[in-house]
Amino acid sequence: MFSHAIARKPCRSMVKGITSAKRGKPNFEIACEQHDDYILALQECGLSVTVLDALEAFPDSCFVEDVALFTPIGAILTHPGTPSRQGEVKFIAEVVNQFYPYPDIIDAPGHLEAGDIMMVGGHFYIGLSGRTNRQGAQQLIHLLAKQGLSGSMVNMSGLPHLKRSLSYLENNNLLTFGEMHHHADFSDYNRIEMSANERYAASSVWINGTVLVPKGFPEALATIQSLGYASREVAMSEFQKLDGGLSGLSLRF
Repeated sequence: MFSHAIARKPCRSMVKGITSAKRGKPNFEIACEQHDDYILALQECGLSVTVLDALEAFPDSCFVEDVALFTPIGAILTHPGTPSRQGEVKFIAEVVNQFYPYPDIIDAPGHLEAGDIMMVGGHFYIGLSGRTNRQGAQQLIHLLAKQGLSGSMVNMSGLPHLKRSLSYLENNNLLTFGEMHHHADFSDYNRIEMSANERYAASSVWINGTVLVPKGFPEALATIQSLGYASREVAMSEFQKLDGGLSGLSLRF
């Protein structure tokens, strides 16, 4: 169960954010409305939310999940593989230190973005992508072992982040899309495949028994509800234009 979350307001420069989505530039005003509703959804799930000011110098900085990782034991500051995002780490460190004064750190040549990390109990799956390399994953596995936790690397192709194509909903249920549905690393889970038209909903997020689901994907919503989960839709159209998902907009711990 989670009790806290950290989020950062979108900045006007988000229109220059990294993307491969080909959905056009995000509308800043609509993005702010959607982000406000996202914060409300976190609070409805019982979380106390720390909302940080926007960072205009960093267009992608609203996706705070990538620059830090909270485990059940402590915190780890990442080293993003995206050069334009590496400067965000010192800003998230300021608030992380309020909860965990001595976080561990991923160092170069290791690259790690937490959008590539999925936690299942005390185990962390680490996707190897253009943003997370083997050196960064190895560093993380070492740091996790010091905390009595474990990690393993997941080979994948063509994904900006691991959690763009899967999300763990607890109770052994795993939403998947594409290669992740047949990936050998997840054969022991009850895999629920999202259709091609609703692949974005594979990045839904479980919080304290409720699943936040991106708005506009009725098949995914119905499937999640049929599994017995409470659900809450959150509009994400402007963040989808930046390859961003529900999980990426907050750090939950």
